[in-house]
Amino acid sequence: MAKAKRVVKMPVELVKQTPFAPEIRRILEQLVDDPDSEGLTRTPERVEKALRFLTSGYHVDPRQVVNGALFPVKYDEMVIVKDIEFFSLCEHHLLPFFGKVHVAYLPKGHVIGLSKIPRIVDVFARRLQIQERMTQEIAQTIQAMIDPIGVGVICEARHFCMMMRGVEKQHSGAVTSAMLGAFRDRKTTRDEFLALAGQRAG
Repeated sequence: MAKAKRVVKMPVELVKQTPFAPEIRRILEQLVDDPDSEGLTRTPERVEKALRFLTSGYHVDPRQVVNGALFPVKYDEMVIVKDIEFFSLCEHHLLPFFGKVHVAYLPKGHVIGLSKIPRIVDVFARRLQIQERMTQEIAQTIQAMIDPIGVGVICEARHFCMMMRGVEKQHSGAVTSAMLGAFRDRKTTRDEFLALAGQRAG
């Protein structure tokens, strides 16, 4: 059986990028009566720049983000980083969803630099996403990076595709979670995390 080819993602600055501002201009021509108005003159270039930033996570390797910031320590109590703000684009409508992520893990000989956890969140938030998958990706990446006893991730978000279109519910939100290892197997561990994250234990 032939081996699957390994896909190597290059840093964003090394990826050959084809400008797509002309395509944005053509979209504007279909939507507005005067795409040459003063306010829209540079909009295609601005939209391209914004979308490249908001999807820059595709070109970032989480291992490079961590960059060896793992530290040996004799500590087996829960480490939690709360209220990590994020902004992402839903892959269904390219509309924003935003909120907070809470991450916890139980170390097993090593801890990760605290600033690296929000950076990992950003790697996956800056892609076209659905909330459920993003939550899983954050948890699985931390599990793979430091091999802890367990990882818990909770994501609370509000979605513009619900607020601006469709059902148009401005005050509804979605909560997703990913529990790995001890957070899945031990109710007391899971409940402690939920309490610290301000969630109700089921």
